[in-house]
Amino acid sequence: MNQISSGLPAATPVDEPDICAGRLNVEDYLKNFSDLHPPLSPHEALVEADRCYFCFDAPCTEACPTSIDIPLFIRQIQAHNPKGAAETIFEENILGGMCARVCPVETLCEEACVRNLAEDKPVKIGFLQRFATDTMMAAGEHPFARAARSGKRVAIVGAGPAGLSCAHRLAMHGHDVTIFEAREKPGGLNEYGIAAYKTPDGFAQKEVEFLLKIGGITIEAGKALGHELSLDGLKADYDAVFLGLGLAGVNALGAEGEDASGSADAIAWIADLRQTLDLSTLPIGRRVVVIGGGMTAVDAAVQSKLLGAEEVTIAYRRGPDAMKASGFEQELAQTKGVTIRHWAKPKRLIAENGHLTGIELERTRDENGRLLGTGETFVLAADQVFKAIGQTFLPASLDGASEAITLDGGRIQVDEERRTSVAGIWAGGDCILGGEDLTVAAVEDGKVAAESIHRALMG
Repeated sequence: MNQISSGLPAATPVDEPDICAGRLNVEDYLKNFSDLHPPLSPHEALVEADRCYFCFDAPCTEACPTSIDIPLFIRQIQAHNPKGAAETIFEENILGGMCARVCPVETLCEEACVRNLAEDKPVKIGFLQRFATDTMMAAGEHPFARAARSGKRVAIVGAGPAGLSCAHRLAMHGHDVTIFEAREKPGGLNEYGIAAYKTPDGFAQKEVEFLLKIGGITIEAGKALGHELSLDGLKADYDAVFLGLGLAGVNALGAEGEDASGSADAIAWIADLRQTLDLSTLPIGRRVVVIGGGMTAVDAAVQSKLLGAEEVTIAYRRGPDAMKASGFEQELAQTKGVTIRHWAKPKRLIAENGHLTGIELERTRDENGRLLGTGETFVLAADQVFKAIGQTFLPASLDGASEAITLDGGRIQVDEERRTSVAGIWAGGDCILGGEDLTVAAVEDGKVAAESIHRALMG
């Protein structure tokens, strides 16, 4: 059993009766953390595919960050060729299986679907994409063959979506790729940062295994820049370097008492949950408050409820339209019993004998785009508070090269080909300026960088 490492208690001390493990029975855990969206059956996929208009200038494709030819793959499903559909998807997005599960399609491809104009009900593109990709992966096949070896070697730092996407495309071109990953498992946020009910049955690792079937890719775990690796060393040993470092820093609340026992980082807690083999051993509070308005906040809040928390509240400083979590995610939280309180920012965490008992929040308002506190406060009872207010890039992770690699807004500056200011080094994913905190956007960064690296290596 993996240890819980986010600062939460591993058992139920006498002086913390409201934080404990095993609130539910085994059947409840299995039910609560089962697949959020059961897959389509072959018949259901055919029926849904028939709803597509197969637009020539498809707005859904334009809305997809990886430019998947959506009408083509849906037509292939309609023609009883789901493996062909999967190849169309994987050609642009090798992590299309995960994206089918976690992409906010309601604000991307499905929002652009012209069916919205006729019926206010888009084609279920995400479900169809999952049907196709799952079909090919279940068959144990890989749709692409590797080109002849080029003799070139590329180092990739970070085995998240950007790094994996970059590695696969480079391997297709015949280059030898080594991915260095600081954690024990590859996958990045797909493995450690997404709600368990979205990716059950170890799907993140199954997808990595599928990706590696292209050949030519080696993953070395437990190696991080500034520790086992240096950029100078990588540049000397490899023909090119790609940085997919992600965001390791966590924003602070800036509220009094935020270090009290019972206060934790939501990302670290979700990572612990994802690596816990027996959810009945994971402690959860009776009354949980999550601070934030993004996908991580929703994931932490919903999973708290599914673990048996009696009261779960998301507190967000602005209104619903400003939340980064999509409308679907907000509705999901509410249908799972989570209360969302808008226009409230944390002011003070209240503790007794060193343990959290509540949180004081200040009501806010918008004045010409500026967020202002009203001075009016209220208190919510809480024995656990999760901070989900965003992450930051740590320049120290560049191993002293931050002086050479240009940063902008605290992240790595790149051009349209994802080249950094240092020759021979590319970057992508959340660590770059403009990173969108989406798996699909990181996949595109990796793909674009790989093509740029390939052109550079081949002259």
